[in-house]
Order: sequence, then structure tokens, then C-alpha cells
Amino acid sequence: MSDAPSTQTLHADAPEASRYSGARIIAVTSGKGGVGKTFVSANLAAALARRGKRVLVLDADLGLANLDVVLNLHPKLTLHDVFTGKARLEEAVVAAPGGFSVLLAGSGMVEYSRLTQEVRSQFYHAVQKLAPYFDVILLDTGAGISEVVLFSISLASEVLIVATPEPTSLTDAYAAIKVLAMQQKRQHVRMIVNQAARPGDGRAITGQLQQVIDRFVMTDSGRPLRLIHMGDIPADPAVREAVMRRQLLQLLTPGCPAALAVSQLANKIVETLLARAA
Repeated sequence: MSDAPSTQTLHADAPEASRYSGARIIAVTSGKGGVGKTFVSANLAAALARRGKRVLVLDADLGLANLDVVLNLHPKLTLHDVFTGKARLEEAVVAAPGGFSVLLAGSGMVEYSRLTQEVRSQFYHAVQKLAPYFDVILLDTGAGISEVVLFSISLASEVLIVATPEPTSLTDAYAAIKVLAMQQKRQHVRMIVNQAARPGDGRAITGQLQQVIDRFVMTDSGRPLRLIHMGDIPADPAVREAVMRRQLLQLLTPGCPAALAVSQLANKIVETLLARAA
């Protein structure tokens, strides 16, 4: 397993940093809150790190950040400190359990509920500056289709939308996908179904959602947006146990069904999105 870049590494001059290829940036998002999006981001990061990838999870939910809670981290510096000039960017990047790095956002920051041009510029440059040091940057966005969420997603080359089999989750996922097709001209979105009751449920749900998209969502090319099924995470009591204990499922019970499913998701991402960097 490769170590995450150190603070010293992040202080390197640009010529030194240029020896790294830019990170593949993946936005992990959802139409509805409470579907396990941050759980997926954190555990996927650990699974990718286990495969030797340099991974950063950037908490892009600027107003209601909770990645620190999931990882049981108590950072002295956050993205808020960087934006307000109280800290340098490299000082706010910290190591997380599981062998990856995190950049946490301050929670409850009302000033980030609206996306000003200044915040937009600061966020963009933070991602741009960090990209050379990692293989993967996971943007753990907020839920829904707010301006802040959509801007965060716009920085990513790939979108992974997390949904559960519940009708409200799927309805909101469809709404988010429609906006991504119309506003960001996305040709495809990747999907993972969390809390699947039975094997194969997620693929069936993705297929049903694709049928709706085929009828009502067209891209600039004149073709419907393509929904790519990346896998299912089964309903598993071990997930609740890990969340309550503020530990990564990948570390607490790596052999449970949900942890194995996240590992399979990591394998698929390595094979389909990161093969070019191998």
C-alpha cells in the first residue's frame, strides 16, 4: 500500500509536482440525503488505498459536512480555514484511517449555503492544486441539486450517484440525473444502489431508471444519457455498527457482505477508470 502524500510533499515546488499525472476526479453524490453517500465515499477511498492508489476524499458538502463524524476525526484545520486565509491548503490535508487523505470542510458554515464567485474560485483552485499529488480525488458532495452541489460535481470527470431502492431516493436520483444531462451536458452517470435487499436488485433498478431516462432525458448528442451500473451494496447490519462506532467498515469487518461489495466497486473503478494511469 502506498502512503498518502505527506505535508512535506504538498509543499513541493510545481516542477516536482508535475511528475505526477493529474488525479481522476470522481464526484460521489445523491439526489436525496441519508442514502449512505459519505459512507460509500469513505469506504471506497479505503478500498482504493488498499489497491495502492493515492486517494484524497474532499468534503465538498460545504454547509453540512459530516465526513469528520464518519471517520471520527477532529481536525484543527479545515477547508474553511484555508478559504479565510488562516491556513495553507497543504496544512488542512490530513491522514485518515484506511490509508487515504482527507480535506474536511467546516460544518454549519452558513456563508457557504450560497455559492459566491470567491468561494467558487477558491474551491476550484484547491482541487486544481491538489490533483497532481493523487491518483483519485473523491468529491463527497451534498445531496440534491443546489448550486453548491452542482458546482462541485462540475469539477469531476465522473459522477457516481448513490441511491437506495426506496421510491423517494430513486425519484430524487432521477431529478439529479436529468439536471446533470441538461446543465452539464453529461453523456453518462455511474450508479451504485446501496442497501439492496437481494442480489441483482440494483441492476434491475438501474435498468428501470434507464427506461425512464430513455423516454424523457436527451443529451446534446440527441441520445439518452447512459446510466452505468457499478454495483450494489447489500443491506448489512455491520454497516450500522460501523457507523455508530465511527469506524470504517473496511477496517472493522472487512469480510462482511457490504465491505466486500465496496471492494468490488473499487476493483471496477480501478479497471474502468484508472487503467490509463497503471
